[in-house]
Amino acid sequence: MPVLRASDHTLKIPGSGEEFTGEFTFVQAADCQFGMEWVSRMGFHTYDEGYDEATWEKEKEWSRSFVGMVNKIDPVFAIMCGDILDAWPEKWPETRDRQKADFYEIYDQLKVPLLCVCGNHDVGNSPTPQTVDRYRSDFGDDWYSFVCRGLFGIVINSQYYADSSRVGDLAKEHEEWLEKQLARAKDYTHSVVFQHIPWFLNDPNEDKLYFNFEIDLRTKMTEKFMDAGISKVFCGHYHRNAGGWFKDRVELIVTSAVGQQLGTDKNGFRVVKVAEKEITHEYVTLDDV
Repeated sequence: MPVLRASDHTLKIPGSGEEFTGEFTFVQAADCQFGMEWVSRMGFHTYDEGYDEATWEKEKEWSRSFVGMVNKIDPVFAIMCGDILDAWPEKWPETRDRQKADFYEIYDQLKVPLLCVCGNHDVGNSPTPQTVDRYRSDFGDDWYSFVCRGLFGIVINSQYYADSSRVGDLAKEHEEWLEKQLARAKDYTHSVVFQHIPWFLNDPNEDKLYFNFEIDLRTKMTEKFMDAGISKVFCGHYHRNAGGWFKDRVELIVTSAVGQQLGTDKNGFRVVKVAEKEITHEYVTLDDV
């Protein structure tokens, strides 16, 4: 089944109504990132020079395993939380085109809808209107919402919070849209957010690192989510499993990569079960196929 592309910042999952009709499952994954395994072997300097020689056979192998496992689980949908491809869109556009072709060849074999979330490698660490347009052409809107069986999903582009210096108008539009979505959140059985970069990794009061946000911004946003009734925030980016709670009311879940790992976790994804009273989740490794 092809990737579902949002338009006008909304997305409709086929066969799913707005009302909760019983327990269901979805799959959350992140960072299939075709090309990163090669970079981890050859050195991160290759992002600046030599990346046109990159290969991604391991990512293709991992993604085929992921697709096979998801098809067996048969969730209502799967969602990839950013860094779909590895090549920087401004620096290596031709290599990125080849990665995209291989991504679609593999992920078109999914029997369930795949939703995409924008990551930093998908628009650049400092996105531009051009890289955002390219992402939208390749994967659909970079922010959108959807309703699936009583679950309200808000998909945001976390890169606007990391660096909006060249996309100020887009970031403003994104924030205004987000406020409207949060105003709707309490109308549904469950409301959750999907994004790439996590607000924090383990502790809301932890220091700023490459993989999280400044404490003032993270506190502002998680407070806003809490007040709106958001119960879960699903993220990627860290290439390890992590997560924690904000004031015991908002759970932030950091899911390790389908692709290259940066820690001791194994490649995998998260199976999320949605019941009327709660949402539970479990990390499943590709070794379990």
